[in-house]
Amino acid sequence: MPALYLSHGAPPLADDPVWPGELAAWSAGLPRPSAILVVSAHWEEAPLALGATRTVPLVYDFWGFPERYYGVRYAAPGAPGLAERVRGTLRAADTPVRDFPDRGLDHGAYVPLVEMFPDADIPVLQMSLPTLEPRRLLDVGRKLAPLRDEGVLIVGSGFFTHNLAALRDGSGVPAWSAEFDDWGRRALADLDVDALLDFRHKSPAGRLAHPRTEHFAPLFVTLGAADAAGDLDGGRSVIDGFWMGLAKRSVQFG
Repeated sequence: MPALYLSHGAPPLADDPVWPGELAAWSAGLPRPSAILVVSAHWEEAPLALGATRTVPLVYDFWGFPERYYGVRYAAPGAPGLAERVRGTLRAADTPVRDFPDRGLDHGAYVPLVEMFPDADIPVLQMSLPTLEPRRLLDVGRKLAPLRDEGVLIVGSGFFTHNLAALRDGSGVPAWSAEFDDWGRRALADLDVDALLDFRHKSPAGRLAHPRTEHFAPLFVTLGAADAAGDLDGGRSVIDGFWMGLAKRSVQFG
């Protein structure tokens, strides 16, 4: 299976005239996964944690939106078998794993999955970000890479640029967002993993594009899962452009 990094959007993604169709077209071109393992910018927990392995209510981890966004449902089957594989794989590599059996999918997971796999008939497991340190996340992705051979779609869900406070003037795409997106596009095309790992120092406006790095961090899990399987040369941007001034670049490896 490929490994994906996607910019997941906020709940109003469903109302965008373009983006839902882009996600649907992307998933239509993928092999059907046996299960989906998603790591979202919206769940940080250390040691590394796994969410519910059965269908439980979603986590509506946002505030101040119209009521209809809190009525969204995505009752995908749980993935207990995948959870057991993840536990075994990571614990064999001396990575501790905790379980949160009542934690449902947060909006970083279900918002894009609603558009990509609307039938909600593929088992989904969410995994936490155990750290924001890029090299440690790359290592986690490498440990998870063998799951791809078992039909598991590994998805890192974040946002290619993410600084909501700096968007309040409503002036379109800010320079820092455009500059970081262009730098990231070139770094991915050149397979410059070292630059990506050190993006806060190597990129233009890196600290403005990501004043806190949790929305870029899932990319490193994806990179690790692709790098271990030798698929970095197959990376390509599937979605680009901007949404509310933020870069929605989304990438597929393999």
